[in-house]
Amino acid sequence: MKRIVASDLDRTLIYSAAALGLTMPDAEAPRLLCVEVYDSKPLSYVTETAAGLLDELGRSAVFVPTTTRTREQYGRIHLPGPAPEFAICANGGHILVDGVSDPDWQARVARRLADECASLDEVRAHLVRTADPAWLLKERVAEDLFAYLVVERSLLPDGWVKELAAWAEGRGWTVSLQGRKIYAVPKPLTKSAAVREVARRVGAEEVLAAGDSLLDADLLLAADRSWRPGHGELADTGFVAPGLTVLPERGVAAGEEILRAFLRAG
Repeated sequence: MKRIVASDLDRTLIYSAAALGLTMPDAEAPRLLCVEVYDSKPLSYVTETAAGLLDELGRSAVFVPTTTRTREQYGRIHLPGPAPEFAICANGGHILVDGVSDPDWQARVARRLADECASLDEVRAHLVRTADPAWLLKERVAEDLFAYLVVERSLLPDGWVKELAAWAEGRGWTVSLQGRKIYAVPKPLTKSAAVREVARRVGAEEVLAAGDSLLDADLLLAADRSWRPGHGELADTGFVAPGLTVLPERGVAAGEEILRAFLRAG
C-alpha cells in the first residue's frame, strides 16, 4: 500500500529552545541538532536520535512537511535526510514541488477564496480596527492568504477572541488563539485539502499525519492514522479523532516518538 506521511513541523517534529520540554538532569539531556538558523541565531532543533529517524523516514516514505509557515520561513529549515519532493506551506495555500510553488494549486486556492469567503483586506481591517494597542504587539499577513496578530496574552481581554470568531464565522473565516498568536484563516485554506491533492498526485492509498495545534485538527481528522503529542493546543482541548493516537510524551521526546510511529506504521 502506498502511503504519504504529512506532518506539522513546529512543536511536532522540530522545537525551539523554549519548547524543548527537557525535564531530566542536564547530564542526561539528549544531544541536539540545529535545523533552523535566522539572523545568525539558531532557532529550531531536533535530537540526534530524531535526526536519524527523519533520514530513515525520508528514504522510505513520501514525507510531506505540512506547515502554517510561509515559504520563506519554511526555506530556513534544513531537515536531515533527502529533500522532500513535496511540501505544504501557508496552511495549505502552497504546494511546493521540488521547492517551487505549484501554479495550478495556487490558482485553485485563489478561486475558492474569492468564491467562498470575505476578502483578506476586509478581515485585516477589522483586526486592526478592533485590536487594542495596549496588548497588540504585531500584525502580520502571511503570503497574502491569512492574517495573524501577536499579542501580550496576559492583557488580552476575556471574550475578545470569541467575539472575533463570531464575526469571522459569517464571513467564511476561522479564528484560533495559539500561544501569543491569534490566527484568522479562510475556511477553504486547510492543510487537509493540500494533503489530499498530494496524495492524489502520488497515488497514495493511505495518509499518516501528526500535529499539535488547532490548525492541525483538520489534517488529523482527514488522515487514515494520526498522532498528536501530549502538549499543544490540541492536548489542552482534549482533541480526539478516529484513528488518532494520543501520545503521552511532551516536548522534543514527542518528536522522536512521532517519527518512530510513522516508521512502524510504514
